[in-house]
Amino acid sequence: MFAVIFVIIFLLHAPLLELPYFWDEAGYYVPAARDILLRGSLIPQTTPSNAHPPLVMAWVALWWKVVGYAPAVTRSAMLVLAAFSLLGVFRLARRVANLEVAVAATALTAIYPVFFAQSSILHVDLAAAGLTLWGLSAYLEDRPLEMAGWLALAALAKETAILAPLSLAGWEISRRLLQKYVGTAALGCPVEQRWTANLVGRSAVSALRVRLVALLAPLLPLILWYAYHYARTGYVFGNPEFFRYNVAATLSPLRFVLALLLRLWQAFGYLALWLATAGMLFAMWLAPVKDDGVPRERIAVPVQIVFLVIVAAYVVALALIGGAVLARYMLTVTPLVIVVAVSTLRRRLRAWLYAVALIGLAFIGAWFWNPPYGFSPEDNLAYRDFIVMHQDAERFLEARYPMARVLTAWPASGELTSPWLGYITRPMKVVQIENFSAEQVLSAAEVRDKYEIALVFSTKYDPPHPLLQRWRWWQEMKGRYFDYHVDLPPEAVARNLGGKIVYAREKQGQWVAVIEMERNEIEEAEVVSGTGDRSK
Repeated sequence: MFAVIFVIIFLLHAPLLELPYFWDEAGYYVPAARDILLRGSLIPQTTPSNAHPPLVMAWVALWWKVVGYAPAVTRSAMLVLAAFSLLGVFRLARRVANLEVAVAATALTAIYPVFFAQSSILHVDLAAAGLTLWGLSAYLEDRPLEMAGWLALAALAKETAILAPLSLAGWEISRRLLQKYVGTAALGCPVEQRWTANLVGRSAVSALRVRLVALLAPLLPLILWYAYHYARTGYVFGNPEFFRYNVAATLSPLRFVLALLLRLWQAFGYLALWLATAGMLFAMWLAPVKDDGVPRERIAVPVQIVFLVIVAAYVVALALIGGAVLARYMLTVTPLVIVVAVSTLRRRLRAWLYAVALIGLAFIGAWFWNPPYGFSPEDNLAYRDFIVMHQDAERFLEARYPMARVLTAWPASGELTSPWLGYITRPMKVVQIENFSAEQVLSAAEVRDKYEIALVFSTKYDPPHPLLQRWRWWQEMKGRYFDYHVDLPPEAVARNLGGKIVYAREKQGQWVAVIEMERNEIEEAEVVSGTGDRSK
């Protein structure tokens, strides 16, 4: 099954394997993996440490060591992890439902736009999600040692994966208290009988202790990693700016409520996922389909409660922390929602395969068509458009202005100064600003003598006709709490900087342009007479 999954997703991703690195790949994960490869350092040296555990970066560095350093090697290594994660979805769905649900749910997860786009990108969220699903499957199969191992690996892939075992441990304690004082049988543990049977002669309390120890065990390697990180850097949770952005600056009640709504949307509605949720809710109104007079089985209620506990933990915790409310952080939750949705459709719709096919077509459509609301390009194939446009613009820049000083913003600043990211052949001189908002552009206009060329691009995706365009309050909230800004169009940037556009490309709401600064008459005369400063 792993081989089948890997071959299918490898072929689907074949056109993407040679793409240079994108945004956070270039900013943190690729440099961190290169530091492991070149320096043997688990803590990044060439980029500020974010204190992310090094498991995924070490995995990619191993592939580079054996096969060679290239984007195609990186993306192939990530596809192996994606295939393993999908195998975890298949195994989990088969244990809680049946083979038909497992195949359909695995297929839908594989083509869900966020999962598909992240499958070949060097980020840590998908790997952490997959390892967590393997741990959850072991939990439901009564394998405490295996469960602890998978969940520990998940925490070493990304620290937020510890949410799953902690939420399950909290649920075990809460369930025991509710059963003791309320006596609700529906809250039974999905593996209660098997756990107790394996502990012959021991009480239910002893069984609970074993489960809690296994669920809390993944904390140990994570604590050891943070202790090592503190000993080497003096910081526990990454550099101060990272901690401020992702924790200290997020502790606002209003921001929490807004982020909570966004997390719920990402868990149940984002990028055509709403179709699966709506189909599930509609099917709930229908009577179960009967085969030979027997209603089709459903996922056991205790298992559904376990799924709900994990979903709730991720939604609430990641609304409270995390500066950027990125959909990829919810990849642990998405397969659980899809598995329950597919199981419900199969149980209550005789033509459930048609419904699943419709959802799958909507997912594939969302690869290519951007939604009518703001989203991250890394959540579908918009990231490919971004990379290709930057690659073409920077090759033009390198060919025509190889010695120029270039005004630009991240990530283009990294693309122009680090040839190993795959965009140019030799580094260029860069003057960096934060973005291309009016404020930043006007500040750059005051120091025109420091650069000759400007490489400008869309740093945020804004749909042509956004759903909430007229709701000014929401625009203000995004700017205050979610680092939102509006980039000036390239024509406006050129006017403010006093230059002319010599190269421009646009595709589905994303754009890039090269602006050449125009010299005034005095500067031209100085250059002609030989009195000007040629270093400018």
